[in-house]
Amino acid sequence: MSNERPDAHRPPASITVLPGAGAPTDTPDYRTLAYVAQRARECTDRVGLSFVAANETWHLAHYRQAFVFLGDPPVLATVSGLASVAEQTPFLVWLRALAAGIHGRLGKEPLMLSIDDAPGALRSDWSEWLPAVVLVYPLDGPDGRRCGTLWLCLDESPDDEAFDLLSQVAEVYGHAFWALGQGDRTWAPRVATGVRRNAWWIALGLVLLSLIPVRLSVLAPAEVIALQSAAVASPLDGVVAAFAVKPNQPVKAGDRLFSLDGTTLVSRREVAMKQLAVARADAMAATQKAFGSDDSRADLAVLNGRVAERQAEVAALDELLQRVDVKAGRDGIAVFGDVDDWQGRPVVTGERILQLADPDDAGVLVWLPVADAINLSEGAEVRLYLQTAPLTPLAARIVQTSYQATLSPEGVASYRVRARFDDPGAALPVARIGLKGTAKIHGDRAPLAYYLLRRPLAAARAWTGW
Repeated sequence: MSNERPDAHRPPASITVLPGAGAPTDTPDYRTLAYVAQRARECTDRVGLSFVAANETWHLAHYRQAFVFLGDPPVLATVSGLASVAEQTPFLVWLRALAAGIHGRLGKEPLMLSIDDAPGALRSDWSEWLPAVVLVYPLDGPDGRRCGTLWLCLDESPDDEAFDLLSQVAEVYGHAFWALGQGDRTWAPRVATGVRRNAWWIALGLVLLSLIPVRLSVLAPAEVIALQSAAVASPLDGVVAAFAVKPNQPVKAGDRLFSLDGTTLVSRREVAMKQLAVARADAMAATQKAFGSDDSRADLAVLNGRVAERQAEVAALDELLQRVDVKAGRDGIAVFGDVDDWQGRPVVTGERILQLADPDDAGVLVWLPVADAINLSEGAEVRLYLQTAPLTPLAARIVQTSYQATLSPEGVASYRVRARFDDPGAALPVARIGLKGTAKIHGDRAPLAYYLLRRPLAAARAWTGW
């Protein structure tokens, strides 16, 4: 223990003494109290104020040593005569244990401690570290919040006047600490201490919380499609000449959809007609000569066969010309990209050009990335959030999932998941075929820990191979 004045150590740079404020006297009085209060008001942070409380209070009562604890529960901030309290010296360890042991006994009034008040395990070391009397003053703010405590180590109990002055300066310190701590997060140390004290209960709570069953869910891009649509393909090789419909235009069965360029077929038919006429003329001449010439009768069968061949060729070309105009085989909506993308474009037989979709049979096509895949079953719940109506989710149910992943339009390996709207009548005014959005798919229930750690575990396993 040090017997020198606590303020013998140099105060922080932020503490200054104003001239004319009144110097402390050997006999403490209210002038000395005003001086100490002024020093407290000059502080701009808690570090400087703790220094003043631990050292300048000596002018009111000549104590051996003073300690300032901040926060609730208390944390040792300043010890008079010591430059730092960061070291884990035996004295500071014992002092912190003593403060924690009597913390619950301190109320709104000052507490006078003696060796008998120390917890049993700490009582044997009292005489080594502390004098006979220790005064503990609560430093409370005007709202009643405990900002800290001021400990004064005295050789004997102070008289009534000194006790009154110390009580008043403790109120000044409490108000100053409260004012300087308005912007501080005073709950942080309390939370940290509470976590340390209840670590086992918190760990048990986290374990129980991780076992709560929750529904697995995943987000994936989606679009509105027709579940039962008819593909319209090119009936023959050629070039698309013109479209008779526009994208997403309703059509009736028998309406012309688009036409292929038939110039080549018309030319081939004209040549075939000429060849048919020549074959018929040769057959007619052979028929007339057959009455008087055995050779003509022998050639007649060949020439008649050639006529039939030319007729079949003309009939085939007529059938192909009828296919140049492609017509709708059912009612629906013509779904395709853009007319300009197809006009003048060469196509081959069987190449799909558009789809005929039934607007009353609209559904959802979800591209579920392989990395986000979860176990899905038929009838699983799907909620669709369209980009055109993000505040109006549409409910649907899964009707089909693919077993093999394919590349999505964005080039991501994904599973194709089809879902049907629960209420088509309510969904159709909002969900127009072709609209895109985001679907949330709900799967089976699993523990919360699996829900939170599923992706990190999968990523770690991919990187480590465990």
